[in-house]
Amino acid sequence: MNDSSASPLPSDATASPAPEDPSEPSSPSSQPSEPPSHLQIDHHDGLGQRCLKSLAVFEPGDVLSEFAPRRHAKSASRMTVQISEHHHVELGPVYLELINHSCDPNVFFDSQRWQLVALKPIAPGDELCFFYPSTEWNMASPFECACGSERCLGRITGASRIPRAVLSGHRLSTHVHRMLAVADSVELADGQRDVGLFASLFARI
Repeated sequence: MNDSSASPLPSDATASPAPEDPSEPSSPSSQPSEPPSHLQIDHHDGLGQRCLKSLAVFEPGDVLSEFAPRRHAKSASRMTVQISEHHHVELGPVYLELINHSCDPNVFFDSQRWQLVALKPIAPGDELCFFYPSTEWNMASPFECACGSERCLGRITGASRIPRAVLSGHRLSTHVHRMLAVADSVELADGQRDVGLFASLFARI
């Protein structure tokens, strides 16, 4: 998983406990290092890092790729995707880690079905981008977004710091919805939400 401010760092190779979800697909012993014919690794000149582009036409709801956990991690890193309240994985096939962030994404990582799904029409040559807070409660490495979208939020820190009105315009992972529900139940006595406490919930994940 790239960010929009710097090239990826080496991933956290620390092994974690067994998967929480028994329906989670097993990681193949050998996963392809090169994308299929409908996807292409390219270079993003503006960000100075690699990206993943489509070579085919996709409509909303189309599945671009299946994915599986390549490695389990005990905590979030710049190369992991959060799949539950306390569970992070590095993606396989590895080329999916080249999908950059955008505040106006065209794909979504569905961790319930383990599929990369199109959110909007995608044409050949389009870069694939997803909204990092759709899976991440607190970003391991917050960054200044350079997506250039009219919807750009600026600094990306994770779903915990984004107003609900903004999040409502995005497709979010099931665990993010659950975490938001817990956060919504934590309010000050005067009914005003404590933003610091809101963000610190699940802070150790």
